[in-house]
Amino acid sequence: MTPLTQRHCATEAESVNPADKAGTSEDNSRNTKPSKQVAKNGGGSKVTEEDPDEAVEAVVCQVDSMKDGEMREVDVADGKVLLIKDLNEFTAIGHKCSHYGAPLAKGVLSNGRVRCPWHGACFNTKTGDIEDFPGVDSIPCFKVRVEGSDVIVEAQKKSHRRIKKMSLRSADNDKVFLIIGGGGAGLVCAETLRQEGFGGRIVIATKEKHLPYDRPKLSKAMDGSAESIQLRKDDFFLVYDIEVKLEHEVVSIEAELNTVKFQNGDSLSFEKLLIATGGKPRTLDVPGKDLKNVCSLRSPDDANYIAQLGNGKNVVIVGSSFIGIEVASFFSGKAGSVTVIGRGSVPYAATLGEQIGGAVKKLAEEKGVKFHMNCSVKEFKGQDDVLSSIVLSNDEEISADVCVLGVGVTPATEFLQNSGLRLSSKNNVIVDKFLCTNNPDIYAAGDIAEFPLRLNNNSPVNIGHWQIAHYHGRVAALNMFGHETEVETVPFFWTAIFGKNIRFSGYNHGYDDVIISGSLQELKFIAYYARGDYIVAIATLNSDPAASKFAEFLASGKRLKKSQVTSEDPESWQSKL
Repeated sequence: MTPLTQRHCATEAESVNPADKAGTSEDNSRNTKPSKQVAKNGGGSKVTEEDPDEAVEAVVCQVDSMKDGEMREVDVADGKVLLIKDLNEFTAIGHKCSHYGAPLAKGVLSNGRVRCPWHGACFNTKTGDIEDFPGVDSIPCFKVRVEGSDVIVEAQKKSHRRIKKMSLRSADNDKVFLIIGGGGAGLVCAETLRQEGFGGRIVIATKEKHLPYDRPKLSKAMDGSAESIQLRKDDFFLVYDIEVKLEHEVVSIEAELNTVKFQNGDSLSFEKLLIATGGKPRTLDVPGKDLKNVCSLRSPDDANYIAQLGNGKNVVIVGSSFIGIEVASFFSGKAGSVTVIGRGSVPYAATLGEQIGGAVKKLAEEKGVKFHMNCSVKEFKGQDDVLSSIVLSNDEEISADVCVLGVGVTPATEFLQNSGLRLSSKNNVIVDKFLCTNNPDIYAAGDIAEFPLRLNNNSPVNIGHWQIAHYHGRVAALNMFGHETEVETVPFFWTAIFGKNIRFSGYNHGYDDVIISGSLQELKFIAYYARGDYIVAIATLNSDPAASKFAEFLASGKRLKKSQVTSEDPESWQSKL
């Protein structure tokens, strides 16, 4: 497949923002035209010409009508804006999260940023810039002024997404920053380099045949096309001079020479390198493992194949963690039958605990999913090389037309074995708080990185969250470009199953107690994970924005004592941000 190549060359000083050419919204906080009128009715003004770029002003409220620390959606220019009063200063930004469109008015305001109530992305209240993830876009910001007792906002008819201002390639800059891996970490790294003004050559080399896509959707919307879940359209990479080498697998790194070698025999030298190759699905070493219809889920093509194959058939999923239950949820109502095989007693036992796992199991069973727990696969059986049944470790045999393996991943780091880079016993890449390896020119990010986490007393951890991958991409880029930046984030993940959303924030490895506030039976709860005297993480269902509040609580340097959530008012901490 022909790689995307560079078509534009500009000086670093140009720092243009041609987002309209890249198929997405441009920065509408700049270059606004003078307003034609000011409404005095709380936002009902309209311009007389049909010009989507025309600026419109509206009086949106009175100064004293909003409390300090309040957020409010207001109407301007036939659209909505998020008005914020923080430390008695008014600002206005886009009202929806750029990730999945969550209403930010229902999020969390703290320390000059708004955190999304659904997935934890954070946006600066003065600029709209994204500061924590997931997501690749910032949101627009709008001019606000106070005249007498009126609060006036100037806005345009624009999308809720905005690409940050970015530089292009400079003709006199021959530096090469190479990124291995075309996932979330790699894409955010490339974009951040351009946002920071890097004018050299940026190359993303990936073994995938698709441009970077929204990987969490693979198990949630398995019938979606690769194009429908792309994080950026094709022309984005051309506009911003980011070269993407698809189906270019790196087979070795000569760290002392700052050179990588590709499977096709080509090589490329670099000034700085980011390794963000992610994980690869585990397989089962049992008889019949190579039968057709025994599937792993790694790419959009895998997802589409499995979705088509399982329609109306007997689908068996091996693995009862997040991928497994999300696949079961997708097939509920589509497959002839859905069966989950798990080693534990309930789903999520290792990550969220027995209580939440039991509630999830009951929910799935009500949707027709069958479970075989406390067992594993002994053998895959087939006819004419096609799967027909699965033998369990207890010798029970169940019918299966298609099997999806959701038994975890291993780091895709085999090509690093002779590179001289330090690897952990699990073959993760060991990095410092700047995501730098033992080679000062090489960084690692995302699922393969073992990095010090502040919430874990700066002990090394490996976390395979989409949010972490995006955040790592930004931190790595800043450090590659010479802007020394430490990893400072609160892990946040979510899962969507059977129309419900479980959200998680914090780091609960080694927890010794779980306190449930709310009702597991009614699927409305907050689960507090305690380690010693402190709460280290929470999981929520139908309790938004508690997970985002807790993430902001930890990000602010606060600690929640176990005794506070075992008191008569376990939710009192939420008012102490």
